[in-house]
Amino acid sequence: MSAYSPDQLERLINKWPRVRLVCLPTPLYRLENLSGELGLREIMVKRDDLTGLVFGGNKSRKLEFILADALSQEADTIITWGSLQSNWCLQTAAAARKCGLRPILVLFKTYELSSLDQGNILIEKLLGAEIRITETGARGKSPDQEQAFTILDEVARDERRSGHNPYLVSVGGSMTGGNMARPLGALAYMLDMIEIARQTAGSGAPDYVVVATGSGATQAGLMVGAKALGLKTRIIGICVSDRKEDFLPQVRKIALELVETLGLRISLDDRDIILFDDYLGQGYGRVSPEISGVIRTILQKEGLALDPVYTSKAMIGLVDLARKGYLTASDRIVFIHTGGTPALFAFSDQLLS
Repeated sequence: MSAYSPDQLERLINKWPRVRLVCLPTPLYRLENLSGELGLREIMVKRDDLTGLVFGGNKSRKLEFILADALSQEADTIITWGSLQSNWCLQTAAAARKCGLRPILVLFKTYELSSLDQGNILIEKLLGAEIRITETGARGKSPDQEQAFTILDEVARDERRSGHNPYLVSVGGSMTGGNMARPLGALAYMLDMIEIARQTAGSGAPDYVVVATGSGATQAGLMVGAKALGLKTRIIGICVSDRKEDFLPQVRKIALELVETLGLRISLDDRDIILFDDYLGQGYGRVSPEISGVIRTILQKEGLALDPVYTSKAMIGLVDLARKGYLTASDRIVFIHTGGTPALFAFSDQLLS
């Protein structure tokens, strides 16, 4: 099994339709103070919160391929779901509007908020998205895919009766289903791994990439990309909502679908999927003192704003793994900032308390 060059992989990926939504490549730079404090050779941050669509985030990369797929199916409406402060839903609404589609967002009430007019929801309303708040018994966990698609199918039937042609896509643009037959979200994150490889070519590829893992495609795309490029880089996923034994099959499924989609000559097994669920805290979307603390610390040390749902947990994980010696003094680490910072304003009461 020989490695692919970045150019070869990029040509394979670029055969898929794509609309341009984001500013690439996103910056990659060293977190000097944090690297020194943890005694690590180098911690770099990949600023995928600066992708350019609304307030940025990793999902904008995915939407370049997903929106192109929706347009190829002559959709006029895009329907998806997430939790109340879902950054995926915000970016989907913005991308849909930019491409001339109507966004319908089903937001599951997986946690409590004092106001439903702040953060991402405020911007979604300004975008003119149709928002449907839905109760769920799964507090502190991500919405169930089967339940969500059942609701989306009902919404889609109503839209078709009204003369619309809806495109249904899963949370995070990750799992196939609805109208998305291929793992287009993971496809986009292979491109991100190519970017990282090119940006670190002079100093050497990172030993580890650390990323918050919520719906699976970001980790799967990075993992398949690193493997296809022949890098020794390991991808560490910090679970933000589900236990690793429940989540590993999802990452595996997306990764294998991606390998098949591109016809890659690489092999994967479960040892390639590194997941830590030690940092779930009080559950998905629930702000703990640890989350508030790490947000304050990274702001004050590096001037870098983390979000309260994804990147704060990923950073808690990175710091703890360094202190436990899993990450060592010789390691070079890339931390993916996946975005979501508008949610800070929706969780202000919890963060300040």
